[in-house]
Amino acid sequence: MFKRIDHVEILPGDFEKSMAFYQDVLEFRLVSRMQVHTGPLKEIAYLRLGDTVIELLHVKNPAPMPASMAVGYRAIALEVESMEAAIACLRDHGVYVTWGPIDLGTAIRAEITDPDGLAIELREWRQKPW
Repeated sequence: MFKRIDHVEILPGDFEKSMAFYQDVLEFRLVSRMQVHTGPLKEIAYLRLGDTVIELLHVKNPAPMPASMAVGYRAIALEVESMEAAIACLRDHGVYVTWGPIDLGTAIRAEITDPDGLAIELREWRQKPW
């Protein structure tokens, strides 16, 4: 019945800044971008990285995210071929690791944040548990 996660929605504070970050820094490619006129929703963009899709929602006057840990989805995770190369590439774009990297044995894990401070895990797998 259920097949897979289709996409992840992200509601950024600055739509254009996030579009640039996900495309220019994380190498997502724009699949489609469309104007929407439904309530505060102004525009939707779908971006793809491999077989992963994110949907950025352009909303008029989005509320800021809470300052502390709250119930909800905490992060998206991107698999990287080489943690060292990924960190060097990110540094070249002015993006710095906020946590890690740490060697977990089966993987190396680190975190960065997007322009709104949303957590993005980076994972270099040696052996996946699934």
